[in-house]
Amino acid sequence: MTEHFGNRFPQFYITTPQPCPYLPGRYEKKVFTHLLSENAISLNNTLTQAGFRRSQNIAYRPACDGCSACVSVRIIVDDFEPGRSFRRVLARNADMLAETVSARATQEQFSLLRGYLDVRHTEGGMAEMTPLDYVSMIEDTTVDTSIVEYRTRDPETGLGTLRAASLTDRLDDGLSMVYSFFDPLAEERSLGTYMVLDHVMRARTLGLPYVYLGYWVADCRKMAYKMRFRPIEALGLDGWRTVP
Repeated sequence: MTEHFGNRFPQFYITTPQPCPYLPGRYEKKVFTHLLSENAISLNNTLTQAGFRRSQNIAYRPACDGCSACVSVRIIVDDFEPGRSFRRVLARNADMLAETVSARATQEQFSLLRGYLDVRHTEGGMAEMTPLDYVSMIEDTTVDTSIVEYRTRDPETGLGTLRAASLTDRLDDGLSMVYSFFDPLAEERSLGTYMVLDHVMRARTLGLPYVYLGYWVADCRKMAYKMRFRPIEALGLDGWRTVP
């Protein structure tokens, strides 16, 4: 099924129902479009602000029958102040070296991702990701994107060990964390939380008002962490509103 708006607008498509990755026993459908035109960057901005997410050169959002559990959320950067637990996470990672690099896939990144998937996500669409799949995920893009790499330095060799990475889009009004992964054995560092905190600080430095975290599903335990980063806005029928 397609809806065509002429040459000035993209074509949108609806997927067939597939098992929902978040809520057992339910099925999901998505509306999506391709980010392939000369206006891909501006389109990605507009669609992200409208609740879409990006995967390679596709922007999508849920369009499920009778279900609206997936809610787009974003952190309000200027109003965010890390509480005690967040300050402890920052302190535990004070030795972390972060660098923004171009969206080019490396074997080092893929090895880290494979370890992350094998421990944290043994099921789902990414469980069988191959090196070629990873190259496509990172490099098939027409928008303003990069990878933030997080390393700790080996005191003996002086070399940096890759501990975490985030594929991140820069938007007109924020940073969108497209996909993040980290060393699953370094649990004491809370690297997933640390990367979000670091992106808040990066957005603040860049003068950007939001950090987009993708979808939050109230009944999905794996997504509960997103509500810790308050104040946070959720997208509803009446637009973006602060979550009470």
